[in-house]
Amino acid sequence: MTTNVCAHLADLGPEPAASTDDGCEDCLAQGTGWVHLRKCLECGKVGCCDSSPQKHASRHAAAAGHPVIRSVEPGETWRWCFVDQVTG
Repeated sequence: MTTNVCAHLADLGPEPAASTDDGCEDCLAQGTGWVHLRKCLECGKVGCCDSSPQKHASRHAAAAGHPVIRSVEPGETWRWCFVDQVTG
């Protein structure tokens, strides 16, 4: 992973509360499963990663125009910008 800083990562405000603590919001609604969880750092929506069948986190980023997510896996604190494809 790279560690370049992009404007999206540099301009983040306070981290929003998670939309749910139970898993991927959309997978829970659909009754499907996920691999890893990510949280949108603009609105707090919790979605599944791109290794998951539905890829809800990246779908949300594209549809909502919210470019930065954070891993919500235990022990992970990295952030990812979909636009610039960098971690921070």
